[in-house]
Amino acid sequence: MTDTAPAAPPKKERWRFQWKELYEEVITSGLCTGCAGCVIACPHDVIGYKHEPGAYTPFHLEEELGEANCGHGEKGCTSCTRACPRFGSWETEADMHLHGRTREADEMSGIYSDILLVRASEDYVYDIGQDGGLVSAMLIWLLENDVIDGALTSGVESLPDGSPGWKATPMVATNREEVLRGAGSRYTYSANTIAYDEAKDKGLDRLALVGMSCQTSIAPVMWHRRVGKVSKPIKLNIGLLCSKSFDDSMFDELFGVKYGLRKEDIAKMNIKGVFQIWMKNGDYHEINLKECHAWTRTGCNHCPDFAAEHADISTGGIGNVTDWTLTIVRTELGRAVIKAMIDDGMIETRPGDDDPAAIALMHRLAANSRKRWPGWANGEAAVGVS
Repeated sequence: MTDTAPAAPPKKERWRFQWKELYEEVITSGLCTGCAGCVIACPHDVIGYKHEPGAYTPFHLEEELGEANCGHGEKGCTSCTRACPRFGSWETEADMHLHGRTREADEMSGIYSDILLVRASEDYVYDIGQDGGLVSAMLIWLLENDVIDGALTSGVESLPDGSPGWKATPMVATNREEVLRGAGSRYTYSANTIAYDEAKDKGLDRLALVGMSCQTSIAPVMWHRRVGKVSKPIKLNIGLLCSKSFDDSMFDELFGVKYGLRKEDIAKMNIKGVFQIWMKNGDYHEINLKECHAWTRTGCNHCPDFAAEHADISTGGIGNVTDWTLTIVRTELGRAVIKAMIDDGMIETRPGDDDPAAIALMHRLAANSRKRWPGWANGEAAVGVS
């Protein structure tokens, strides 16, 4: 007789990669973005991180095997590589977890369902937020409706006189006041994931993560690779469109030394083809972006993801329709949040097609970012690049 029983599915290969492989493939190769996913995932607290100019890169703390290897990894711990959104097949794994398929060659901005223009309905939130104030409005709505109990986001350092400065720092926001305290863009890097331990110490277990593209890939990569309980509190991913971030030293070395613009006198910043700076005395200045390139953070040089492709909702103030946030809805969860906020009158929306230039610019910048991904790395992030 012929055995007609179906063949058993191939056994999934055991994940064996540890800090040693992460150090070789990501940390020292230039692929590391400084997202700190490996830092918060490490169950042994042996990965350090310095949130300061010229740093923003994880490093191994134990001396026994040196900076390039880990004793816990030699014993089988693989948490750091499971959490890294630049290790191995990170893009396709996150795509499969979120969408059940991988990105096509013509989907340079990632997989999404809707594109909208959005702004906060409340005047104060709109005025204090960046562009349309969507992210601030969303976090306030999520907290006040008990969808989350905290948000991993960024705030700013305090200056000696107690006023807010411009160095971005990770923070946990748990109420409206804290959300608005961190509103606005700094264009320097904040590894918002670092605030995870503070959230854990406060007993928070339903978190939204607001982050640049590299950070918003952390959660779906961790979910797909089953990194453990560290990924479970992250309930919603809000991504910021980002072509690069700058080192904090730019404030002193360029704005201060060359242009005499003291960071403590800056009221607001934006990038719309040029670096726009508003001063507290009402003055306005524009600085050519080419002058800022020398302060590009090294972790951004190879990043292929402009559009925060693995967020539930990606946002950014680009295009011709000013004071509205270009909003890319990527998941069913993201769509449900946007719909509920519309129903509650928290946001106003317009079709994304009202600003075709913004959509075209997003796709163009996304394609340009993918060209930065090196040819020697896993080729999936460069699919579609000509």
